[in-house]
Amino acid sequence: MARRGGFPGGMGGFGGMNLNNLMKEAKKMQADLEKTQTEIAAKEFESTAGGGAITVKVSGKKVIKEIKLNKDIVDPDDVEMLQDLIITCVNDALSKVDSATEQQMGKFNIPGIM
Repeated sequence: MARRGGFPGGMGGFGGMNLNNLMKEAKKMQADLEKTQTEIAAKEFESTAGGGAITVKVSGKKVIKEIKLNKDIVDPDDVEMLQDLIITCVNDALSKVDSATEQQMGKFNIPGIM
């Protein structure tokens, strides 16, 4: 009797995993991914610069929540230094969000997700 077409190895295909199991795994991975994204978004990340004279807090969604300046760092004759410190501090806080996101999302091992 002639064999009917289809996946080698029968309906399993995908290394013996049937399509229903594959869909269940995909849904679970999607739910886990969404949970991780929500957890990261809910976190706050903090950075300091100038020996603690500037503090920046950002959310996991990269929204600046707070910038604190020590009044002693404000020098009207050297505004550029203050600007540089703020930029450095903000960029460091945003970098912390990126690092945490990469670390958490890396466990999913999905190419192109980050």
